[in-house]
Amino acid sequence: MLYLIGLGLGDAKDITVKGLEVVRRCSRVYLEAYTSVLTVGKEALEEFYGRKLVVADREEVEQEADNILKDADISDVAFLVVGDPFGATTHSDLVLRATKLGIPYRVIHNASIMNAVGCCGLQGKQTHPSSHDSSKEMRRVNGGNPFMKPSDLVRTHYHENSMELYKFGETVSIVFWTDTWRPESFFDKVKKNRQNGMHTLCLLDIKVKEQSLENLIKGRKIYEPPRYMSVNQAAQQLLEIVQNQRIRGEEPVTEETLCVGLARVGADDQKIAAGTLRQMCTVDLGEPLHSLIITGGSIHPMEMEMLSLFSIPENSSESQSINGL
Repeated sequence: MLYLIGLGLGDAKDITVKGLEVVRRCSRVYLEAYTSVLTVGKEALEEFYGRKLVVADREEVEQEADNILKDADISDVAFLVVGDPFGATTHSDLVLRATKLGIPYRVIHNASIMNAVGCCGLQGKQTHPSSHDSSKEMRRVNGGNPFMKPSDLVRTHYHENSMELYKFGETVSIVFWTDTWRPESFFDKVKKNRQNGMHTLCLLDIKVKEQSLENLIKGRKIYEPPRYMSVNQAAQQLLEIVQNQRIRGEEPVTEETLCVGLARVGADDQKIAAGTLRQMCTVDLGEPLHSLIITGGSIHPMEMEMLSLFSIPENSSESQSINGL
């Protein structure tokens, strides 16, 4: 049996009881180590699980999957994934390979950034429109903080019997730009989400066990140090895209668009900061992993009240550290 087991978002203790029971009885346990990271290392996981882990990088998972699946038809093999096995990044290919070999599989789910992102308060119910003075609500919620404009508030009321809808549109990934590669195509999804009043979760790039172009060409297995995109880096790239869009006569997002930066969601030192896209360029959220939310423009007063808990000070001219909890 092949088990795909989600580890959650924080540390070794975030694994489910069911997942831990499976890990402790498997003949081999692999740790997927290229789509995300926990706040603790492999050694801490091994100590808590009571098992040795085999680190599986992208090359092994994508090109040498048969090694992972070896003997899984007669013994139990676990494949551990930070977050949920089918959250931000799917591992469908491994499942398909196992199925073709007649190997049964089972998935043990866990929390991922896709659902934990609600910790910032950007979730809620959409109901029938009704008359609502959003400017008064803005002043009530946060003392008239300029980063919250009347246009950022949706003119709705809650009803107890309304259907709950998560107000996030399609998720996007923001990658590190290079001198010769500066993709902007993902921004079309941001525009579509904004048009529909939906928030956009931006997953930020991770570079683990990557080779330089020179080493790749020469076939040298020399790897670059790991890199994790910060909210600052993502915001700076987004500002360039905003400027390019403006030149083309489009302005779906501006420097003043309300955004939310998140770091190490699920960990004890989780941090959240709410402010403009411009402010996201300098806010200090500390160590990885980071995520960024571009709000959809239509924000319910209750969402705004939650965001006010994490607002960046208006007079912040330098990098500010924001305590998330």
